[in-house]
Amino acid sequence: MSVLFNGIIVMAFMPLMVIEVAAGGPGIFLGILYFLYSLGRIIPSLAVSTRRLHDTDRSGWYNLIVLVPLFGFIVLMFFDCQDSTPGANRFGANPKVRYANSRTMD
Repeated sequence: MSVLFNGIIVMAFMPLMVIEVAAGGPGIFLGILYFLYSLGRIIPSLAVSTRRLHDTDRSGWYNLIVLVPLFGFIVLMFFDCQDSTPGANRFGANPKVRYANSRTMD
C-alpha cells in the first residue's frame, strides 16, 4: 500500500510539472514541493523495507545493498518481494498468520 500511495502521488506531480513548464512557468514551485515530498518519504520507505526484510528473516542492514552500483536495487527489490518465512523467525511471528487468526468468519 505504501508503494501504491507513493506511485499515485508521483503520477500526480509529474504531469503537473510538465504542464507548468510547457505553459512557460519555471516549474520551481512544484519542483520544490516534489523534493520536499521525496525527502519526507525516505524514513517511511526505509521502515517499510526493513519490515519486509524482517518478514523474510533478513536484517534491516540489507537496505544498504542498494548502495551497490548497477544491481543493488534489483537485489533489494527481489528481497522485498519475497514471501514471508512460514511461522516465526528471529524477528517475531509471521504477520500474515497473526492477521489470518484474528479474522472471524461470520
